[in-house]
Amino acid sequence: MKPLSSQDAAQAVIQQAVELGLDRVGFAPASPPPRAEFFRRWLAEGRAGTMTYLNRSVERRVDPQKVLPGARTIIMAGQSYFTENLPPALRADPSRGVIAAYAWGEDYHRVLLAKLKQLAEAITRLFPGRASVYYVDTGPVLERDFAEQAGLGFVGKNTLLIAPRMGSLLFLGEILTTAELPPSPAIRMPSCGSCTRCLAACPTGALISPHVLDARLCISYLTIEYQGIIPRELRSLMGNHVFGCDDCQDCCPWNDRFATVTREPAYHGDIGRKAPPLSELAGMMEEEFRTRFGGSAVLRPGYACFLRNVAVALGNWLNEAATESLSRLARSSSSLVRLHAAWALGQTPGGKARMLLEEMAAHDSDLSVHDEAAWALKRG
Repeated sequence: MKPLSSQDAAQAVIQQAVELGLDRVGFAPASPPPRAEFFRRWLAEGRAGTMTYLNRSVERRVDPQKVLPGARTIIMAGQSYFTENLPPALRADPSRGVIAAYAWGEDYHRVLLAKLKQLAEAITRLFPGRASVYYVDTGPVLERDFAEQAGLGFVGKNTLLIAPRMGSLLFLGEILTTAELPPSPAIRMPSCGSCTRCLAACPTGALISPHVLDARLCISYLTIEYQGIIPRELRSLMGNHVFGCDDCQDCCPWNDRFATVTREPAYHGDIGRKAPPLSELAGMMEEEFRTRFGGSAVLRPGYACFLRNVAVALGNWLNEAATESLSRLARSSSSLVRLHAAWALGQTPGGKARMLLEEMAAHDSDLSVHDEAAWALKRG
């Protein structure tokens, strides 16, 4: 049987990707990404916060040959996760905790990784003896750079990949392979133009300039990646976000006009995964947390950090009705949760909230919790 030409092989890969339910696919050369030096500077400036794994893997991230020796091609894939816009009344309801849309359904790592595995197997059949590795989000690859090179879209001012006719609500995954496939044809991409809505919409000012994100200020980082005490000056800016933040995407004209409903049933979720009542979240035991959000990305921060986020959201409710939920969190076995509950009680009107704070200031065994309660009482 005559071997396929590289063009025919590329078309076969694209066809297989479409059959697997992927919405975008393209090819980039396995060479250093265009923003390699920017990435080095960004890390050197400390903008990655506590995500030290980025520093440990920097040399691999800027050189695909150190990920897969002999790699010739990076196949980039994109899949929409858009299901619907959260009704404004739910998003604005301070008694509910908002969860980022990408976590409404099943964990995208598992769903998309299974598709990339099948695509990698197809590549092996097309190119016997060639090696491939594949990743979804967790690999040492600057995937937005390569997605841009592969023609999937352009990197917007909110630092996310924006696909024309689809927007930014899509997952990215990649296959590095020693098989040589022709790079996707260079096409003239649109841009954000003069629009700066995302910079204006960011509650904490994490988008410090176009295309530059300071993760240390980002609500997604603070509620998911960061495991410590959230700085006081940022807590009141976090609103009712308990897992991630979509503010810089919700305001984007590309999403407003072109967001494409996903073909993947696994990414759909019910209201309990979108904007559940904070009182329900505050009352969860750890087993219930793992059951309720089992199989979803919401498990990533862990139980204590998730309740920490819930405590902050309850404080931002600014309503006496939050007191009962905060009283439960104030008795948590985690000092991290109790500390944020103390701050939240300081934001909450009513005599019961103050009485709980006084009790924490007098009796909590953790000095940091005691200090937070004392600070809240003094401030009130």
